[in-house]
Amino acid sequence: MAKNKTSRRHITGTSITTKSWFGSHAEMVVEELHDGLVVCEDDRGKYVTHSNRLDNGLADPNRYSIEKRLRQY
Repeated sequence: MAKNKTSRRHITGTSITTKSWFGSHAEMVVEELHDGLVVCEDDRGKYVTHSNRLDNGLADPNRYSIEKRLRQY
C-alpha cells in the first residue's frame, strides 16, 4: 500500500524555544485582552487563546491551528 505523501516530515535540526511543541504557557503571553483572552507568541508568530489554556498540560488548538494565527497585529 502506498504511503501518504501529504504528511509533513520532521526537519532534522529544528528546535523549539518554548516548553512544548503544542501547549501554551504563561511566559509566551505578550498581551492580556478582555474576557480572559491573551495574545501569545511562539516561534511561528502570534495567536490569541483563552487564559485557561495556559500551563494546563494539554495541547492548545489555537496554537497549532493555522486559521487562528494573527495575520497582522
